Amino acid sequence: MSVDRLAWALLSRAASGPCGPLVSLIEQIGPSRAALMLQSGDLPVDQQILDRGAGGLHTAARDLDIMERLGSRLVTPEDPEWPLMLGCLPSCSDNVGDVLPVALWVRGHRSLREVTDRTIAVIGARASTEYGNHVATQIAGDFAGSGWTVVAGAAFGIDAAGHRAAIAAGGMTVAVMPCGLDRPYPTAHDRLLDSIADNGLVLTEYPPGTTVRRQSFLDRNRLVAALSRATVAVEAGLRSGTASTLRWAERFGRPVFAVPGPVTSAASAGCHRFIADGDAQLVTCAADVRQALLQRPPLGMTAPFANMPPAPRGGIR
Repeated sequence: MSVDRLAWALLSRAASGPCGPLVSLIEQIGPSRAALMLQSGDLPVDQQILDRGAGGLHTAARDLDIMERLGSRLVTPEDPEWPLMLGCLPSCSDNVGDVLPVALWVRGHRSLREVTDRTIAVIGARASTEYGNHVATQIAGDFAGSGWTVVAGAAFGIDAAGHRAAIAAGGMTVAVMPCGLDRPYPTAHDRLLDSIADNGLVLTEYPPGTTVRRQSFLDRNRLVAALSRATVAVEAGLRSGTASTLRWAERFGRPVFAVPGPVTSAASAGCHRFIADGDAQLVTCAADVRQALLQRPPLGMTAPFANMPPAPRGGIR
């Protein structure tokens, strides 16, 4: 176990989510020096960050051991499999340190960079309707079957429908978690998460043992948007957390789409608002999304979507 790997694990625990000051400092002085300053209490960051890092390298080693026993690993910005999509963020964010994760804990045998090479987020309401589940299944299954990776948060409703459709289509899917990988959430989705890990990846920016809290859901939404070339909201209420994912996607310069539903359905009221306010483009099926993407290649693309070959499906090398 290298010193650098221990340093990254320690810094991940100290951050325990998005931490702009720590990300910026690591970029300036490197992880090993930042970890040393953290242990000595000389790091110019919030006291809470110092407190979380108080366990030192012993705690970092324990975290790495826990993850290894779960078939998981720590992926850092220094690793070859760090997602290219996260490298696109500096040009579309005034303070990229506030949106970049310190590191990512990843479960699954595939390369994170390869799995996230061509991605689309299919997200929406937890209390989804039969209509919403049908549309999410159609869109996610269509894209997954043609070599795209479906990204979502493994929540009940639309997220779960998208993950399952991607797996059924023989494609790849990524679940972004609001907690440690050793604390599956929701617990009822433990088997689904196992299947996602077998057919893609489960990942988080939170170290082992971290439980969910309200803010972590919003932080998770930011990562879903950051890892996706485009985002599709299938169903969302007026006060849905889906809105935060769409706002992040817009901030990152990524295409945003929303599916309309019955005017009498509260589950679609948020989507109707996104469309009416011009915050999302109306789509009704996968073909609509494809056509819209042909007209607007998103950030980081050098070729139209239709001309891109399927992403490689090899494991980590």
